[in-house]
Amino acid sequence: MMSVIEGSPGEVKLLLGNEAIARGALEAGISVATAYPGTPSTEIVETLAEVGERYGVYVEWSTNEKVALEIAIGASMMGLRALTAMKHVGVNVASDPLMSLGYTGVVGGLVIVTADDPNAHSSQNEQDNRIYGLHSYIPVFEPSSPQEAKDMVRDLYDLSEKYSTAVFLRTTTRLSHSRGEVTLGELRGAGREPRFHRDPERWALLPPYNLVKHREAVNRIKRLEEDLSSFKYNWVEPGDSMVAVVAVGATYAYVKEAVSKLGVKPTIFKLSSTYPVPRGFAVKALSYERLLVVEELEPFVEKELKVIAFEEGMKPEIHGKDLLPRVGELSTALVAQAIAKFLGVPYEPPRTYTPGVELPRRPPVLCAGCGHRSTYYAVKLAAARARVKPVYANDIGCYTLGFYPPFEMADFTWSMGSALGIGMGISKFSKEPVIAFIGDSTFYHAGIPGLINAVYNRIPLVVVVMDNGITAMTGHQPHPGSGFGPAGEPRPVVKIEDIAKAVGVEFVEVVDAYDVPAVRDAVERAIRYVVEKSRPAVVVSRRPCALMELRRKRLSGERVVPYYVDQERCVRCGICVDKFSCPAIVREEDGRVVILPEVCVGCGVCATICPAKAIHPVGGSSG
Repeated sequence: MMSVIEGSPGEVKLLLGNEAIARGALEAGISVATAYPGTPSTEIVETLAEVGERYGVYVEWSTNEKVALEIAIGASMMGLRALTAMKHVGVNVASDPLMSLGYTGVVGGLVIVTADDPNAHSSQNEQDNRIYGLHSYIPVFEPSSPQEAKDMVRDLYDLSEKYSTAVFLRTTTRLSHSRGEVTLGELRGAGREPRFHRDPERWALLPPYNLVKHREAVNRIKRLEEDLSSFKYNWVEPGDSMVAVVAVGATYAYVKEAVSKLGVKPTIFKLSSTYPVPRGFAVKALSYERLLVVEELEPFVEKELKVIAFEEGMKPEIHGKDLLPRVGELSTALVAQAIAKFLGVPYEPPRTYTPGVELPRRPPVLCAGCGHRSTYYAVKLAAARARVKPVYANDIGCYTLGFYPPFEMADFTWSMGSALGIGMGISKFSKEPVIAFIGDSTFYHAGIPGLINAVYNRIPLVVVVMDNGITAMTGHQPHPGSGFGPAGEPRPVVKIEDIAKAVGVEFVEVVDAYDVPAVRDAVERAIRYVVEKSRPAVVVSRRPCALMELRRKRLSGERVVPYYVDQERCVRCGICVDKFSCPAIVREEDGRVVILPEVCVGCGVCATICPAKAIHPVGGSSG
């Protein structure tokens, strides 16, 4: 089937920003694309996986971002063009090889997409990764639209090879997940002959050579600072006075709309090469009497302009974060308000509509049939039977929703794998046991070192691995335990329980997440083992993702049999609604509990926990 990014040169497509980036990489002739899935970056490599085989591109979902970057570096050392994509916090994971990459530079072009998340829509923070460019001597570029994202990615490979440097493409959630018209360009084709460029003095990061490489990195950035003034994605739109607005990356769209609404015409400096800020371009902007810098999150460009102004002996009035928020994402309204204040013109904020009725709350919930729900329910029962009040360490994934009622089993969530790491720090000094919840994909990503540490240092920790066979939260990307690769091709299964046993965990049990008594008993045994032996225990609670199973059944024609509540037997105890909290089970206004057949996936767990035996499959016996 033809992918959305395929088509003839000149053809216009409606693409997500991420899809446009994937197309741009194809047009540049990449040979390798790697990533660990993470919103808002996922669709880039997901889209390339659809077409990789047809265009000679090796595509992989890596176990984590560090590995993804290192594979891309290796491909670049072979003279091939490579792309690696990750969400902003993923760059933290990749930062060790990243810092060295700034010293060594590249052979084949290498683009690192950092998908930042202003407003932390789906992340634990909203860090601004332009600072990584400054820290690592790697230039940063920010597109302003899907079309520009596609074109810029294509052109950045030439720039990467010209200056022998990796480059950052920094996007934001709004750009990644906005659609726009994109005119397709020519496909170059991968077609390069891979050859290892042997150069030990360059690639071996040893003390005799590192100062030389550091000096080369500094000089490389200085060259870029001079040369990027003519970068085609930076431009000036003249205004009618000596005041100017510097629109950085995706904020250009906000600025254009804002000045149109306000009916004003300041000079607009559109800046896409945000590190290093091109000196000639900056000096031109600084020649204006007053400047407003519009950028999301940190005052990165604002500070760079102030430094250049000082060095050049220029004294314009520079505004930025004094008029715009440093926290959260920008909008046309916020930018219009700032420009109006900057220019001293009136501005009336858009009216907000308040509905006359209170809308029903829609809290985030685990899907109907999710094995994580039954696991949480069973662990609560186990803790009660063991008469303990555990500290619940939680991690990053769908199961993070265990934070919310009725489970409230996330005393903290931090970063990938931290349930084990921080959990160990607490467990070493806690009178109550610590139960660490971690998902299967997160376990492969960052959980294994923590588990080894627990074994080596004999730290008492109950690790509950919630294994649904897929990286579910980001859209069902495969991982080492899935049994298939990015294009659905068969792959070996790396079993979590085998890893746990191999690193020396003595207590390892695997249970069906739908079997509440089995999960309860296994976790209770694990708690008692940890308390008595002061060593870690692992319980793998396994059941395929309910959405994946539902899709499989529909594709195979297998009938989904929903359940129903026998009203004559139901005693309205509320366990299924209030304590198990499946979204398919609701309480009517008259107090009756019913199951919504259009939501129910037929898992049957509710039937096993109902004390009155009032829940049955439709068409089944209620005797």
